[in-house]
Amino acid sequence: MAEILDFKRTPEPLWREALGRKLRETREELGERLVDVADRAGISVQYLSEIERGRKEPSSEMIAAVAGALGVDLADLLIGIAGLVRHGYAVPLRGNGHFHTSRPTGRPSGPVLMAA
Repeated sequence: MAEILDFKRTPEPLWREALGRKLRETREELGERLVDVADRAGISVQYLSEIERGRKEPSSEMIAAVAGALGVDLADLLIGIAGLVRHGYAVPLRGNGHFHTSRPTGRPSGPVLMAA
């Protein structure tokens, strides 16, 4: 017989989403343009954009290239990502300035039927 599991906690963000969010945040804090960072990293603007949006799962070499293009130490980048994952990350809701914790799509966040 199947049982229903009730997930009470918010699912953790996916690694690629947290990485992308941190890279974009870092780039914007430095006042860098997407095209300039992509050029220094040796990747296309489209690929960097997809990484920042959490759509691509880049290799360790790509992560190192982008971090280097941003002038960021890889260890510091990883610590920042760990903070996002540990505390969840907040996404501003349009128009009202309130925040909610992002929930990746396609992952359980409520009761889930588990077949035995």
